[in-house]
Amino acid sequence: MDIFALTCTVWLKQFSILRKKRIRRNDIRRHLQLVFLMIIVVVPSNSLFSGDKIIIAHRGASGYLPEHTLAAATLAYAQGADYIEQDVVMTKDDRVIVLHDIHLETTTNVAEVFPGRARDDGRFYAIDFTLAEIRQLKAVERINRKTGQPVFPGRFPANQSRFFVPTLNEEIELIRGLNKVFNKNVGIYVEIKAPAWHQEEGKDLTRKTLDILYEYGYNDAQSTCFIQCFDPATLKRLRFELKTALPLIQLIGENSWNLSSADYTVLQTSEGLKEIAAYANGIGPWLKHIVTGVDADNQPQISDLVTNAQSLDLLVHPYTFRADQLPKHISSYEAFVRLFAFRIGVDGLFTDYVDLTRAAFND
Repeated sequence: MDIFALTCTVWLKQFSILRKKRIRRNDIRRHLQLVFLMIIVVVPSNSLFSGDKIIIAHRGASGYLPEHTLAAATLAYAQGADYIEQDVVMTKDDRVIVLHDIHLETTTNVAEVFPGRARDDGRFYAIDFTLAEIRQLKAVERINRKTGQPVFPGRFPANQSRFFVPTLNEEIELIRGLNKVFNKNVGIYVEIKAPAWHQEEGKDLTRKTLDILYEYGYNDAQSTCFIQCFDPATLKRLRFELKTALPLIQLIGENSWNLSSADYTVLQTSEGLKEIAAYANGIGPWLKHIVTGVDADNQPQISDLVTNAQSLDLLVHPYTFRADQLPKHISSYEAFVRLFAFRIGVDGLFTDYVDLTRAAFND
């Protein structure tokens, strides 16, 4: 039962009781208003309704609004996210901004505003622009660079409304402000993007990000903050050189994606997971690393990755659950979520659709 249904149920029960007692109408109204406020405000965290499993808003409520905008983060908060994700890169003037790619052209109108600022490869790199320049851009729904068409055609329409690329500071302050207003403790889940590339460009994104997190009090193992990265060397640096106690998550991709020098096939083995357990608190695997396909009876083929990782006390937070991108063998989004959350038993998941995921958890 979701919080709205719970509210309605309690409201109706209280109304029936009060009517039977013949209490005056104004007193009934005041009493029921109090009941409603208690249900909405007193519940400190939506995690109460999902046990120990967490829902991570992938780039905010990106199924509904342009990714990594403050509007998307706000909607994800309202939909009941336990954590909201921030991918971070750096600008020319050393500001840490919330952006999934080191490039700007697939999620902003940079080519229109600064047509002559691409590098020789035709890409517009965030690191070549100051924050003031990036503030002149519109953040838009993700487009396919080759076709110019939306990657997800059914999502927020192009050229509608006005969104911008936020800084990490701004998004943290938004979430902390909402936490204060609603008496909750929704966390942040930060991904350090392409740290080795940033180093080659003369920017220490890792240290700068950590400094910002510490500035806002995210500085120990109990903080509602995860740091994730595809690069093992960066996570090891965070743990052993920079000596952070914050929870670290080793993201696992495919070797063909060229995300780092790591061998992700090896990291999924028992020995690889033991290595990860020496410096990280969990893994963030691709969905297909867990459900590798279907058998002759169209039943999911489940790898031993989750079992092996959890046997080493590693959390497992797979990515990415999308209602508009279901595997062929899955009948519904609810079935998709419940397969991973309850049959396989992952500890949390990244989703573009927090509201639908919360409903699947609560069913």
